[in-house]
Amino acid sequence: MAEVENPVLPPPDQVAHWAGLIVQTVETVIVGKPDAVRLAVTCLLSNGHLLIEDIPGVGKTMLARALARAFGGLFKRAQFTPDLLPADITGTSIFNQRTADFEFREGPVFANVLLADEINRATPKTQSALLECMEEGQVSRDGATYSLPRPFLVIATENVIEYQGTFPLPEAQLDRFLMRIALGYPANSDEVTILTQQMQQHPIHAVEPVVTPEQVLAIQAAVAGVYVEDSVKEYIVRVVDATRRHPAIRLGASPRGSLGLMRSAQALAAIEGRSFVTPDEVKRVAQPVLGHRLVVRPDARARGATAAGVLDEVLRAVPVPLAPGRT
Repeated sequence: MAEVENPVLPPPDQVAHWAGLIVQTVETVIVGKPDAVRLAVTCLLSNGHLLIEDIPGVGKTMLARALARAFGGLFKRAQFTPDLLPADITGTSIFNQRTADFEFREGPVFANVLLADEINRATPKTQSALLECMEEGQVSRDGATYSLPRPFLVIATENVIEYQGTFPLPEAQLDRFLMRIALGYPANSDEVTILTQQMQQHPIHAVEPVVTPEQVLAIQAAVAGVYVEDSVKEYIVRVVDATRRHPAIRLGASPRGSLGLMRSAQALAAIEGRSFVTPDEVKRVAQPVLGHRLVVRPDARARGATAAGVLDEVLRAVPVPLAPGRT
């Protein structure tokens, strides 16, 4: 378990270097998806959690494994099924006959990267077992509290073409995910590269750590210190508020969405080696951060309205401030 109480904050160029190493390493496994890889790394460095909605076979699991290997983190996978119980995720107390006492056996959530595969196939009760883990970084069991390893990242996947036997994530659960992304099919040339790479073995087996968990924690601390001009904060709030007032939206983004938008923009600026946020970073992360937090009205959905379309409209309508740069 990596613990850094008061990490020495690395300078912006060092943060950009470490983040770039992670991105480059993951891209050796996930070919032709630079935006998705960068967003996943941004999510990690923002100390958030990631939801990937896509069809089977496009690399969702490999993205999680490659990200964990890139920083030497402990990776665990939980296959979510209807018969999965909360204790199967968080852990359970087992009676030890030799000591005549109960011992806590850790579940798969005790990892640096937890892959919650097909999370919507588990019951709501099991899905909710992740809420405390994702928000507080801890597990409460039988009156005791157990801290999770740090850094801690949940990457959950959903199959978007099969809905029979699934339990859609409620808004409260969706709101715990900092981002939602999709990978999609690779381009033909990229798929040829994938075939060539995997003729002998999968490239995931060649991935070696390029940073340490302690360095990831230091980057996360540095991200929190990236400067955000008041005008940019006001821009973030205006964008989020516009989602709440839009006539096609029944439920707009919460204050957690505002915080997620700011923190993601901070991480993206840090990845690019800057110590301040511009409105461009806010706009670049708006869709993955806010898209899954919006609930479109049924009548608007019938007319073809989507959360992505509403966000595009909001981003075009809200005036962009001219924030002075800080170095």
